[in-house]
Amino acid sequence: MNFSSAGIRRGFVRGQGLAVGVFGYAIAFGLLASDAGLSVLEALLMSATVYSGSAQVATVGGLATGAGILASVVTVLMLNARYLLYGASLRPWLGTASPGQAYSSLYFLGDGNWLLSMKAHADGEQDTGFVFGSGIVMFAPWIAGTLLGSLAGNWIAQPKTLALDFLLVAFCMAMAVDMLKSRAGIRPAAAALAVALVLDWLAPSGWTIVITGLVGAVVGYALYREEA
Repeated sequence: MNFSSAGIRRGFVRGQGLAVGVFGYAIAFGLLASDAGLSVLEALLMSATVYSGSAQVATVGGLATGAGILASVVTVLMLNARYLLYGASLRPWLGTASPGQAYSSLYFLGDGNWLLSMKAHADGEQDTGFVFGSGIVMFAPWIAGTLLGSLAGNWIAQPKTLALDFLLVAFCMAMAVDMLKSRAGIRPAAAALAVALVLDWLAPSGWTIVITGLVGAVVGYALYREEA
């Protein structure tokens, strides 16, 4: 069976280690959301619908500095554009599942379980239930952590003084460790880093993340075409 309870269970078990980190990340987001003026309900709705730590942290950071709704929507769309690539990379695998199975798996898809699922697939995992199971095990602590952080925000006046906003950087670096094992991964990352340093020096803003991400993607695509 291509989408079985056994596959879901394997994904759920394999995702336990990352789920702990997701819970801590979600607490930090809840604190930052509270600091930006979002209510507990608003923070929970954002976590349940956007479900992207990087986009959510960037958005509440913008709201805290006076960014409007339009800027917030653009931020979410730009930072979550990477999910187009995630979906494309999973198409050969999820394409064999039913629409309900595939779309439910994609709804709970996050950076962590995408990376975990791709590694499992490379190691021979064929059951698409793995993607769903590894997504569920991270979605639940994301919601629970958001709730806890939002409630605790009433007692922590300045979450940034605890450097909790650095969790975004730490999480992304942890993901990058497994990706930067070849020149194919290092060169796009180096190009993005160079652009990020220049932009941050010339005109630091939230757009730096978007622009450097696009630079990395373009360089990676160019190298892929060159090798093909």
